[in-house]
Amino acid sequence: MRIVSGTNIYNKILDASIVTIGNFDGVHRGHAEIFAHLKKTSINWGIPSVVVTFEPHPLKILAPESAPSLITTFDQKVALIDAAGIDYLVVVPFSKEFSRLSAGDFVLTILCAPLGMRHIIIGHDYAFGRGREGNFSTLQRLGELNGFTLEDLPPIGEQGVVFSSSLVRSAISGGDMALAAQILGRCYQISGTVVHGREIGTALGFPTANIHTVNELLPSDGVYAVKVEIDGQHVNGACNIGCNPTFSGNVRTVEVFLLDFSRRIYEHSIELHFVQRLRSVRKFPDAAALKAQVSLDVTAVRSILENPAITYRTLKARPDCCEN
Repeated sequence: MRIVSGTNIYNKILDASIVTIGNFDGVHRGHAEIFAHLKKTSINWGIPSVVVTFEPHPLKILAPESAPSLITTFDQKVALIDAAGIDYLVVVPFSKEFSRLSAGDFVLTILCAPLGMRHIIIGHDYAFGRGREGNFSTLQRLGELNGFTLEDLPPIGEQGVVFSSSLVRSAISGGDMALAAQILGRCYQISGTVVHGREIGTALGFPTANIHTVNELLPSDGVYAVKVEIDGQHVNGACNIGCNPTFSGNVRTVEVFLLDFSRRIYEHSIELHFVQRLRSVRKFPDAAALKAQVSLDVTAVRSILENPAITYRTLKARPDCCEN
């Protein structure tokens, strides 16, 4: 996949293309359906497929106080779009100045002139441009004037649930990893770097890797069964998110006890895939009580993650990798 960004988005890139446009945070199953249809259409027409997105998320600029915590980092989003087989990703630098561009000018200067857009596919109720004026009717009128056609896909979901980024955020924030996985088509993932912590786990006999992550959205405080990738190795783990109330902690941390693993991994990159939430965080009367509970947690994690249906491959590929 070729990525076009910065001022290069205004240069002539393609003579003809099939385009979709959106923020695509999380790259969930609804987005995947759009990309699959985009790819199929581009093959049928014999011209490249293009995804147009924005960086940063428009609300980060226009209304930062109400901007959502993003499901994926930019790099994660790019990797997921690439995995969908898209030919070009156009990353529009979003700013207050850019937000004042009319929908018509956006179509002409970003989609038509540089990309030679012949056909655009949009998700249900999607709108863009100044005042969200770039809706289906506007695009239809612009298409008649500028020689492109338009397709509006219906809502995508199952069992009465319409897939959306907001629903994914709600599920993750509430610790409902099964619902998050159902919509994402994979278990929720965060990535980061292993850093030094308070070494409470080591004192308890369960040394943990403390994670510094740039992911904005974390599951609710609690203990989770996770699959972990580190240095190309796949490991089972018990992850704790919270403030360590038993030891009067006041900083929210992410730490994971890696089962059957003993290497020193400070400063190494790590990925956590959240399979199932075991319990909430609570304050124990003393260290011995906490140690006993952690031992039970580890036993439960082993039982969950020894399910042969849960493999590293399925964590990234399908929603039934997690709890039902």
